Amino acid sequence: MEQSIRTQPPGPRPRPPAGGRSREAAVPGPAAPRDAVTARPTRLRPASGGPAPLIRLRQRLGRSGSGGESVKRPGPPTRLTAIGTGLLSVLGTLAFGLLDHLLFGGLGVLFGLGFLLVCFQSAVRVRLADLPAAPISGPIAFALAIGLLGPAPLPGVIGQLLALCAGLAQRAGWLFAGTGLAAMIVGARFVAQRRIRRSR
Repeated sequence: MEQSIRTQPPGPRPRPPAGGRSREAAVPGPAAPRDAVTARPTRLRPASGGPAPLIRLRQRLGRSGSGGESVKRPGPPTRLTAIGTGLLSVLGTLAFGLLDHLLFGGLGVLFGLGFLLVCFQSAVRVRLADLPAAPISGPIAFALAIGLLGPAPLPGVIGQLLALCAGLAQRAGWLFAGTGLAAMIVGARFVAQRRIRRSR
């Protein structure tokens, strides 16, 4: 038996007939390691388990605008409290007064226009609960700027009071214009808010 196997000529072995397969044919051949590798449970997430990373990336990119910039939704403007409105009026009026004093040597047109701008911003940005703060803080800031930056004819407290009265009398037009503008805006906002509440 061993002699017949050794003396068999080289070449491909004849395949057994299809109907006569033996049990040895069912034994896995060289492809067994590959089948074993593919039979291992994969760690990949199935498609039905959730969105793919590419879909998540598209969803994130969809929330941003063109060029990668996020789309900014317009929100309500920032509102100031009564204290914030007073600080805005005083600091803004003093800033315009200092600028006018440095550029032109006194409190003139630039100071008046700056006071109008400060009154407008205060009336627009104050919150509804503190609407009276805008027309009140404007004149206080105006008088404070004149008392600090205006020239005093006499030294002492009496000189400061005289300078304040003279400055207010000379610039009464700017004072009434700024205070009236703030009062008109505040009144319009108050009436509009009451109409909105009634319509609800």
